Amino acid sequence: MSINIQDTIKAIREMVPIIDPEDDYLTIAAAEEQMAMTHDMRQRDVHDAHAKVKQLARALEAARASATRPSTIPSAEEHAALMNDLDATRLSLAKAINDAESALAGKEAELARLKEETRTLESSDPAAEHELDATALRLAMYKGLGFEPIVDKDGRITKMLVRAESGDVHCVMFDQNKSDDEFAQLLWKVASA
Repeated sequence: MSINIQDTIKAIREMVPIIDPEDDYLTIAAAEEQMAMTHDMRQRDVHDAHAKVKQLARALEAARASATRPSTIPSAEEHAALMNDLDATRLSLAKAINDAESALAGKEAELARLKEETRTLESSDPAAEHELDATALRLAMYKGLGFEPIVDKDGRITKMLVRAESGDVHCVMFDQNKSDDEFAQLLWKVASA
């Protein structure tokens, strides 16, 4: 099918009064202006969105940093272990304090008892409470030195048993012919033999 050029020219000439280029130009210009305004609005929206994204990213990073456990703070497991150790230490210290308080109470009771005993002893006179028999003490001292007096039924010393350094036992008779000094020298002589 071929198109006749003459028909085409005729159709174009008939359409010339219908086509108003100024009207089309104004429509195209208005469309371009609308597109430019829409483009500018979209650019502003994109710029605002980028600014908001940057702001949110900074807030996210700050939240992440505050939520992250610093290296100076122990981990949850280390913290639990430390708390267990501190609890064990607290319990052992409480037991030690309890034991020390018990010991202190015992020592305070003993101190009170000893103070009372001291007060009682200081207020008493043992010499007055006990009558000491000087004769019995002298006899015990003489026996310790190796001299044992023998008395008659009247209580007078009639002879003295003397244990010598060698272990021998000698008997010295007391008669009225010698003085006390002579008897003392004789007794020491026999004891040192």
